[in-house]
Amino acid sequence: MSETTIGGIAGRMPKFIRRADPAVLTAFACIVLLLFVGSLYSRSFLSPEYLLQQLKVASFLGVIATGMMLVILLGQIDLSVPWSVAVGAMMASAMAAFGPVGVALAIPFGIFCGVLIGIVNGIGVAYLRIPSMIITLATNAVAQGLMVVYTGGFSPQDSATRAMRYLATGFAIPGVPNAVIIWALIGAAMVFVLTRTGFGRAVYGIGNRERAAYLSGIDTRRVVMIAFAVSGGLSAFGGVLLAGYASKAAQSMGDAYLLPSIAAVVLGGTSILGGRGSYLGTVAGVILITLLQSILSVMQMPEAGRQIIYGVVIVAMLLLYGRAPASR
Repeated sequence: MSETTIGGIAGRMPKFIRRADPAVLTAFACIVLLLFVGSLYSRSFLSPEYLLQQLKVASFLGVIATGMMLVILLGQIDLSVPWSVAVGAMMASAMAAFGPVGVALAIPFGIFCGVLIGIVNGIGVAYLRIPSMIITLATNAVAQGLMVVYTGGFSPQDSATRAMRYLATGFAIPGVPNAVIIWALIGAAMVFVLTRTGFGRAVYGIGNRERAAYLSGIDTRRVVMIAFAVSGGLSAFGGVLLAGYASKAAQSMGDAYLLPSIAAVVLGGTSILGGRGSYLGTVAGVILITLLQSILSVMQMPEAGRQIIYGVVIVAMLLLYGRAPASR
């Protein structure tokens, strides 16, 4: 087939397909493939009820992955996600024990604790110039230690509030879980920030070349700190939703979300080197990871096998999308 013929075919394709990121199209193609594979194991895999349940489960990962995407767009990484999630869940549940005022402040307090963790990460990366991998791993360890001291090493006894359970499991719109609505609102806000605000343009600019962004007048340190604060807050909010879903917090509840949140962002075509990626790709990556988890559960794949698969996925995507030349 000649180049002229190929060009003619491409020209007749819808504009949104021609302009779409190949990585995003690949992710959605993989979703269709997983749906087909899942239907071979169970006829109920394609039922509306099951798919809606999977979308509800994906919402928790989607909220957490939104913050992770913001950090990765900067060319950084946030490894404090596991205990940011746990701290948000545990502190929100703990605040509920302080009477009506505590119940009212439970959700904001849980998110605030995650924001504090993010601010510490942001200060370390932006102002102290500590590599993000090191500082976020350190804050994760500190948060873990503080929570172990708080609980005495035992399972948290505090329960989630009614509002937390309603956000995670309720239906403000008949047939649509609240968790899905929350993810959609957070996603819409992130799309607006990344595409319509100076902060979003600064994030992409820093991810492409931080020094050039600084010389152009962008306060790169402030942008980096805000991005990490948002990541911490969204991780904690994800923990609040998970606590509401399970009716209580657990110390290890965030461990299962670190690799999937990174994998979802990278699978959606966001460059691990920063500066390139779209939120639609992250949405596709989240859904893809959730469906993959569901199929692995049906296949009774042990947790160790799942972690191996996530690691292989990240390495493969790094080889595909992370080899573009980038100057810093």
